Amino acid sequence: MTDLLPPWPLFSAFLLASLALAVTPGPGVLYVVTRSLVQGRGCGLVSVASVAFGNLGNALAASIGLAALFAVSSFAFSVVKSAGAIYLIYLGIRMFRSSSVESPASKPEVAPLGCVFREGFVVALLNPKTTVFFAAFLPQFLDPSAPAMLQSMVLGALFVAMAAVTDSAYALAAGMAAPALRGNTARRAGLRIGGGLFVSLGIFTVISGDRGTR
Repeated sequence: MTDLLPPWPLFSAFLLASLALAVTPGPGVLYVVTRSLVQGRGCGLVSVASVAFGNLGNALAASIGLAALFAVSSFAFSVVKSAGAIYLIYLGIRMFRSSSVESPASKPEVAPLGCVFREGFVVALLNPKTTVFFAAFLPQFLDPSAPAMLQSMVLGALFVAMAAVTDSAYALAAGMAAPALRGNTARRAGLRIGGGLFVSLGIFTVISGDRGTR
């Protein structure tokens, strides 16, 4: 295992850079926080796991060369990015509709955890900019004397693990504020705000540049 890690000076630089990137809010963090605020800490933590698995898939894709395809084929990049954006907008619209049909006396409804996991996984996996980000970020810390693909897989997994820890902190903090949205009026407002965030994030994904975001 240690043979797949760069020398300590380079590895320490990787850890510091990864931590700085992990704590910086991005689309993944926004998804986790929104889930935690609207549906509680449990859903937020499940969304952390789902986003982590999606990001791990992107890291592995970068390691086996999928990022190279995105780099040379703007069409492939656009297709995957558009699919992810459409899915985000779909989630936002569904959240809007949920807020409009909820009766004033209804109790808060928590989405099934399996559904929350699936949605978060798809949102993270259908972000080709994350794959390109890993392809640009990880090679800076590779040791030329070790197998490049295995090395990048290990570093990518470490980055995803660090991001999952910081995302969990965001989920727990947002979950503490979730009870304020348990009132019927506040909950409907929270669903509408969350839906607006998802729709906005989907639109942002379409119009944003090629710089990778987590």
